[in-house]
Amino acid sequence: MSFEEARAQFPVLESYAYLNAGTNGPIARSTAAAVVAEVERDLARGRSGAAWVERALALREDARRGIAAVIEVDPGLVAITDSTTRGCSIVLAGLGVTPEDEIVMTTDEHFGLMGPVHASGARVVLANPDEESIIAAVTPRTRLVATSHVLWTTGRRLDLARVREQCGVPVLVDGAQSAGAIRVDVKPFDFYTVSSQKWLCAPEPTGALYVLDPERLRLRSPGHLAQSSYEPTGAFVPKEGAARFDTGIGTPTLAGLVDALAVHPEWRYERAAEAAARCRELLDARVDVLTPAGDSTLVSFRPNGDPTELVASLSERGVIVRELPRRDIVRASCGWWTSEDDLQRLAAGI
Repeated sequence: MSFEEARAQFPVLESYAYLNAGTNGPIARSTAAAVVAEVERDLARGRSGAAWVERALALREDARRGIAAVIEVDPGLVAITDSTTRGCSIVLAGLGVTPEDEIVMTTDEHFGLMGPVHASGARVVLANPDEESIIAAVTPRTRLVATSHVLWTTGRRLDLARVREQCGVPVLVDGAQSAGAIRVDVKPFDFYTVSSQKWLCAPEPTGALYVLDPERLRLRSPGHLAQSSYEPTGAFVPKEGAARFDTGIGTPTLAGLVDALAVHPEWRYERAAEAAARCRELLDARVDVLTPAGDSTLVSFRPNGDPTELVASLSERGVIVRELPRRDIVRASCGWWTSEDDLQRLAAGI
C-alpha cells in the first residue's frame, strides 16, 4: 500500500491538516462503516441470543489479539478496557495500596494517570520527568512507579526499562502517547496501558491493559466478563489471564476497534518518525521546540505569542493542533498519515 493510498483511508485529511492524534486519531472510512454495520445489525436483529453473544465474544478476542500484536505480547496478558484511565485504576485497586505506601510519579503526568494515583490513598512522591529523578525518588516504602512512556507535555521518551531495572519495584506505564505511535517493548514492565482512540485511530471508548502476571494482581471490581463460572453465593472462578480485567465495550465499538487495528501499514513507525523529524525541522527556526529529537511523534513547542490565539488561528486555516492548558505549550501530533503539505500549512500558520 502506498502512502497516498493509506492516507486516503481518512476523509478528515481531505480538508484538514489533522495534527492531533495525541488526543484522538483520525477515523478511517472502513472503521466508521464497521461501527455503523454493527449498529444496523443490532437494530434489525436485536441484541440477544446465542449468535449475538458469540459474535460479541469473538470481536473481543479479535481485538485482544490485535492489541497484543501492536505491543508484541501474548494475547493472554492483554485486558480490553475502555480507556487508559480504567487500566490505571484496575492496577491501583488490584495492588491494594495503603496510606503507608508510596507511589512515585512525575510532575508531567496526564490526569488519566494522575487522578487514579491520587485517589488510591497512597502517599504520592513527585519527581522531575527524567530517569535520574525517578530513580532517586524511590525509597523502601515505594510500592509502585507510575509514569508515562512518552510525556504528553514535552513528548520526551523516558527509558523506563532502565528505571524498572534499577528501582526493583513494579512499574505502571501510561502508554497513551507511545502504543501505536512508536515501536514499544513492554516486556520489561509490570503494567502498560493503551489508548486505542489515539494513535490506533479507533473509536471511543477503547483501550487496553498489559499485565505481566495476572495472577499477582487482585481483581477488586469484577464485572460479568471477569468470571469463567460462578455460584449463587457470588463465589467465582476468574477467567484465565488478563481477560479477567476486561471492561464492558459495546459490539459496535469493538467492531470499530478491530477494523482500526487493520488500517495501519507495516511502515507506519518509520513514516511517523520521519514526519515528526520534518515537523521539528520546520518549526525549530520559528518557535521554541521542546521535544527532544527522535523521541516521539509529538512535537511540542512554546509559541512566540498567546497559545490559545495561535491554536484558534491555526484552526481557522484548517490546521488542528492542541494547546496544553496552563503550560503555554502547543502540541502537534505527527502520524504516519501526516503529509509534507500538512506540515507546511502548520509552519505557514505559525
